[in-house]
Amino acid sequence: MTKAETAKIMATLWAAYPGFYSKAGNGDQAAAVELWQKCFEAEPYELVSAAVYALIKVRPNSYPPAIGEVTAQIQRLEAWNLVAKALRNSAYGSEEEFAKLPPAVQRVAHSPSQLREWALMDADTVQSVVASNFQRAYTARQKSDREFEALPPAVRQYVAALTEGE
Repeated sequence: MTKAETAKIMATLWAAYPGFYSKAGNGDQAAAVELWQKCFEAEPYELVSAAVYALIKVRPNSYPPAIGEVTAQIQRLEAWNLVAKALRNSAYGSEEEFAKLPPAVQRVAHSPSQLREWALMDADTVQSVVASNFQRAYTARQKSDREFEALPPAVRQYVAALTEGE
C-alpha cells in the first residue's frame, strides 16, 4: 500500500471517528499515516480498505480499530478468500481443493466433505452466513493456537499427550 493510499485509509478513520481525532495536530496525523503505511506496506490497498470498513461497520466502539485489529481482520478475509476459491471446484474436487488449503484454514474448514457441502449450498448463504461463521471460528482457532503456543513446553507436551487419544 502506498503512502497516498494509506492517507485515504486514515482519512476514512478520521471521518468515522471524529471525536477520537479531534485533538490530533498535523504532526500526529503525519505520524499516524507513517506508522500505518509501514505496517501495511506489503498489503494491497483494497484489502486493507475492506478490513477497515468491515471493522468500522461492526465495532460498537467510539475509538478507531488498532493496527492489530485490522491485521486480524485481513487474516480472516484472506482465509475466507482461500476457502471461497476452493469452493469453486469443490462440488467434484473437494479432496484436491482441501489439500491445497493451509493447515490453519484446514483446521477450521474441517474436511473435504465440508467444502463439498458448502459448494453445493446457495451462493448467497455461503457468502453471508457461512463466511461469517467461518471467520468467527477462524478467529477463535487462531486465538486458541496463540494461547497454546504461549504455554511452557512441558505444559504443551502434557496437553498434547492428554488429547492424543481423542
